[in-house]
Amino acid sequence: MARRRVLIMGAAGRDFHNFNTYYRDNSEYEVVAFTATQIPYISGRTYPPQLAGKLYPDGIPIHDESELADLIRKHAVDEVVFAYSDVPYQYVMNRSAMVNALGADFRLLGYNQTKVKSTKPVISICGARTGCGKSQTTRFIGEIFKRLGKRVVAVRHPMPYGDLFEQRVQRFASIEDLKRHNCTIEEMEEYEPHIAAGNVIYAGVDYEAILRAAEKDPGGEPDVILWDGGNNDFPFFDSDLKVTVVDPLRPGHEVAYYAGEVNICLADVIIVNKMDSATMEDAEIVKANCRRLAPNALMIESDSTLAVEGEVKGKRVLVIEDGPTLTHGEMKIGAASIAAQRLAATEMVEPRPFAVGSIEETYRKYPEIGAGILPAMGYGEEQIRDLEATINAVDADLVLSGTPIDLERIPKANKPIVRVLYELAPRGNGTEALEQIIMERLFNSPAK
Repeated sequence: MARRRVLIMGAAGRDFHNFNTYYRDNSEYEVVAFTATQIPYISGRTYPPQLAGKLYPDGIPIHDESELADLIRKHAVDEVVFAYSDVPYQYVMNRSAMVNALGADFRLLGYNQTKVKSTKPVISICGARTGCGKSQTTRFIGEIFKRLGKRVVAVRHPMPYGDLFEQRVQRFASIEDLKRHNCTIEEMEEYEPHIAAGNVIYAGVDYEAILRAAEKDPGGEPDVILWDGGNNDFPFFDSDLKVTVVDPLRPGHEVAYYAGEVNICLADVIIVNKMDSATMEDAEIVKANCRRLAPNALMIESDSTLAVEGEVKGKRVLVIEDGPTLTHGEMKIGAASIAAQRLAATEMVEPRPFAVGSIEETYRKYPEIGAGILPAMGYGEEQIRDLEATINAVDADLVLSGTPIDLERIPKANKPIVRVLYELAPRGNGTEALEQIIMERLFNSPAK
């Protein structure tokens, strides 16, 4: 019987994971191509034969998603698999309509089809949208494990933007590891906070191989694996405790974006973050939606507290925020812009007139980026140079950086950089409730 011809739509993340776990050694299917979007510079590559397996001795080509219709016709594709995240439902179904009109089936692989089982307890931390506060939640839960005397090793959702074979399994335990693996700014924003907290974090392409390496980490076998989700994708690992972070600054998004609603439906714990910045009305909308979708989940309200490492009052500031949060995450503000307002900066200088090269292109592609905010885009050396040139061209007293990394290590800025740090601060007995459910679900023991 002829193999079904499959095309996987992705963005260098779940697309490869779906292939590895479901299609790689499946003789019923032939994956003819991947398409890539959302992230610059990731098309025009090949999924290497060393990762693709014996059915694909030449590897699998990766095309830009703009070629989707032509590829379906050229390869007589039977099935298109949608495999990326943080997109509105309308976006997903528009692509489904085109695929169906071209005669192919449109498919979304679910949690049970793609989850990998660990030999260790697994906690997953995911979100309803990019920028809802997963990173600060991950740091906070990491501190809980330290207090409990448990060693945790984190595994991050993939961001393989370079040589895919070289990035098959990556381990980060020091700042030098970031340099050794030629990490982009976007990768460093996710890995560096773990390193700064004294934790080891893994990432890469082949997540079963990554999980097995993490379970036998050379620094010592962990008591628990922490899945650090990316975008609003659902976990790659079979999780014993699922934590989902939601954002009341974007009410309604939790039920309007793929795959954030999946995370809410799966959740054992829902953290309603940024309560100190949201209105009561917006928070109630989000909480009501979460109660409807996950009535048995523990709900914890939390603030997102800010700490600023310098003087801002009376200054003209260039505000820089996390790139993905501003672009496909669609946030209009971030930690640095909130700090600028709260601490009485005289002006958030508008960077758009000074944008250079790929940064200017980012503003054209994402015109909804908030006024007076520069996205910290750095998917390659050229884009990092464009970011540096843009920063240095803006007439401001200082840079107010809301990215999770120490930006002073990357571009050579001609003005001071003041960091804005943000931490999760659960309200009421939220910390105790979170610690209790962690002990019960992961270690079959009540909290002390």
